[in-house]
Amino acid sequence: MNSLRGILKNEIGIVGRRARAQQMSTLRTERLEYEKYGTPSEVLNHKVENEDISLAEGDVLVKFLASPVNPADINTIQGTYPLKPKLPAVGGGEGVAEVLESRSSLLQPGDWVLPARSMSGTWRTHRVCQDDTLIKVRNDIPIDGAATMMINPATALRMLEDFVSLKAGDWVLQNGANSAVGLAAIQICKKRGVKTINVVRDRDSIEDLKSYLRSLGADVVLTEAEARTAWRELPRPRLAFNCVGGSSSTELCKALGAGGTHVTYGGMSMKPVTVATSHLIFKDLSVRGFWLSRWYEQQGVSEARLQMFTYLSNM
Repeated sequence: MNSLRGILKNEIGIVGRRARAQQMSTLRTERLEYEKYGTPSEVLNHKVENEDISLAEGDVLVKFLASPVNPADINTIQGTYPLKPKLPAVGGGEGVAEVLESRSSLLQPGDWVLPARSMSGTWRTHRVCQDDTLIKVRNDIPIDGAATMMINPATALRMLEDFVSLKAGDWVLQNGANSAVGLAAIQICKKRGVKTINVVRDRDSIEDLKSYLRSLGADVVLTEAEARTAWRELPRPRLAFNCVGGSSSTELCKALGAGGTHVTYGGMSMKPVTVATSHLIFKDLSVRGFWLSRWYEQQGVSEARLQMFTYLSNM
């Protein structure tokens, strides 16, 4: 990961930020491309080309302003992710771009856009896109917020809205609470009056981390060890989010109330989710999974998706 970040920083900087306005007929473009699957630092190539730009009806030329690095991006390049772009491919599945030139009635120069498809190749400076492959977002919010809106905050919001009908005063439980999804979930819940119990790994700076999560709106913050002895004293949540797996996922089942829903969206421990038979029989728990890419594929550029980005932009 460090070597990949070095490529991004030293070769291109934050992908897209170094791009400057040039004549539209020929444009100097850069991208991080791979022709085979493997270790990112070994298979990624920094390509620089002078491209002839020609826009058809409905096309727009965009300049990427910022494109982050997510674990799924690394897994995609390694060939271990369910989504496998046709090779050769450009890395990156998330980022925000600015429209430079448009032959679309829907998008104008200066608009900010996100890719509508997952793993569309955002580690580049420029791209010509059809307008129906982009989603317009506000252009008056921080660039980093816009660039990282598509995956982690969206995952948190969908899990909060699509599995249980929550109301103010309800409790939600999550492990990996200091992950990007976890931080987003805390803030969305705070805004809605939903209480959160947040479990994190122990570390030397644990009190600093607890203080930080509370500053975002976390109600209860526990280490894995503290959580194992605290469940009986805490309210029983209706919904739990698991991104760790293994024994940590089992602890969430212990904490959930009867009829609760356990949603897995990641497995950072690389260990399987384990649920006791008693949790299913006597507590009638529902054990579910969530993958945002599937939701995007099902939704397309739907009204629900547009409303989601509007909600996140306004937070």
